Amino acid sequence: MRIAVVAESFLPHMNGVTHSLLKALAHLRARGDDVLVIAPASSRLGEPAPSRVEGFPVHLLPSVALSGYADVRLAAGTVARVRRVLAAFGPDVVHVASPFVLGRRAVQACAQLGVPTVSVYQTEVPAYAARYGVPWLEPRLWQRVVDIHDASTLTLVPSTFALEQLRSRGVQRLHLWRRGVDTERFSPARYDAAWRATVAQPHERVIGYVGRLAAEKQVEDLAVLDPLPGTRLVIVGAGPQQESLRARLPGAHFAGFRTGTDLARMVASFDLFVHPGESETFCQTIQEAMACGVPVVAVGRGGPLDLVDPSRTGWTYTPGDLQGLRAAVVDLVGDDAKRRAFGRAAHASVQGRTWPVLCEQLVTYYGRAIAAQQWVHPAHRARRASRPG
Repeated sequence: MRIAVVAESFLPHMNGVTHSLLKALAHLRARGDDVLVIAPASSRLGEPAPSRVEGFPVHLLPSVALSGYADVRLAAGTVARVRRVLAAFGPDVVHVASPFVLGRRAVQACAQLGVPTVSVYQTEVPAYAARYGVPWLEPRLWQRVVDIHDASTLTLVPSTFALEQLRSRGVQRLHLWRRGVDTERFSPARYDAAWRATVAQPHERVIGYVGRLAAEKQVEDLAVLDPLPGTRLVIVGAGPQQESLRARLPGAHFAGFRTGTDLARMVASFDLFVHPGESETFCQTIQEAMACGVPVVAVGRGGPLDLVDPSRTGWTYTPGDLQGLRAAVVDLVGDDAKRRAFGRAAHASVQGRTWPVLCEQLVTYYGRAIAAQQWVHPAHRARRASRPG
């Protein structure tokens, strides 16, 4: 197939959207598909956006930084500009990752070209409104989300919570597409006693968080754990709230932004993983912690509801109940046998969730979108018909 991937955010900014796209691109390269990536031009700490990924060209559109969060870029340009890029490439299907600004233009351009779209709902943008001080914007933001997915051929969601969230707002043609996990990289075998010794005393239990240090992640809620006796809180990640969080969490160790095996050895060396963000549509870092055999305490909303099995692989707590968060953590850090049993169950629960399986399912959805398209632009239809096989 010829597949255009329109990414609302992309390298060098690493997040859940970028991570899943990189896995999909590697799979499409192995299949021998032709792919064009369209993304906002950006840089991170002097690192420019790549011109090719997995051997595929990346068409970069001019972008501007989101106010107060320079790593997040908003693509400039018009629907007509996106349409020209897509028309020149002639895709069979367009994968629209976490559409909101650039993705919305792509969906509109595809409607004009008669090209099917598979839009992947990955970010609960409307929930960010209150966190960033503009709660009155939330209804308008939801309307944009609904309009985008109503206009898409298919919409993929990562969790049952997200499925019901969009379904309750009238969005149709919804399909569940979860996320894979690299169980070779994220494994209990990555445990690193030497690293632990640099951040905690031998008697201390290490409580870890991995993710962006931004308002929507609610990392400040972990202040309820910072003075917990016999523990050491470790924060892995970077973002606009980094300095304010250092002040709010004076007892925590801030490890900065980490990736690859460096990240995996840290996660595998945690005794417990915590995640307080209420607006996660999936939460890949929870799944990675579980693959490392680390039990999880997470807020009981969004993607974590599918990932954490209470009283077996970890605990969930009611949104806003920070004493419930603390009590769940105390329960596990104070009981070594229970914590280890939860960790073993967590590890077992994610085995088999490999990226190749999930990416092949994604390709199946591409085929469904192509088959479901009721009208095909004449030039697009002629090009497909002329291709061998």
